[in-house]
Amino acid sequence: MNNDRTPNIPEIVEEVRDLFERYEQALIDKDVAVLDGTFWNSPHTIRLANYEHGYGFDRIHAHRVARPPGPGSKEKRLRLDIVTIGRDVATVTLVYKVRGQNMIGRQMQTWVRFPDVGWKVVAAHVSMIDREPTL
Repeated sequence: MNNDRTPNIPEIVEEVRDLFERYEQALIDKDVAVLDGTFWNSPHTIRLANYEHGYGFDRIHAHRVARPPGPGSKEKRLRLDIVTIGRDVATVTLVYKVRGQNMIGRQMQTWVRFPDVGWKVVAAHVSMIDREPTL
């Protein structure tokens, strides 16, 4: 990693956006190889979701294998934010309308670029709420 902390370098934002969109398509296609390849293969990786506490890559992988294919819970994107810090750290935040329910979904990912394996998600969180949040 370099020490540059410049926020939102355009080509880095686009690089992360492309990886995020690839991940989202892999969710629909249940492409476990792409899903696994997106996450850091480490016992330190965490993915918390509505009905899953994925502590470590192996638990996250087991959930992916058991998950049915299809569009999942996302009906419509409401907001997508990508924030990069320098060239090696990023967060992706997606807010979406939950399919078939009067709920809002929230998804966050922390991405890190590793010298040997490239960009990987090291932490992720998915949750739903049933009303607009207050400030």
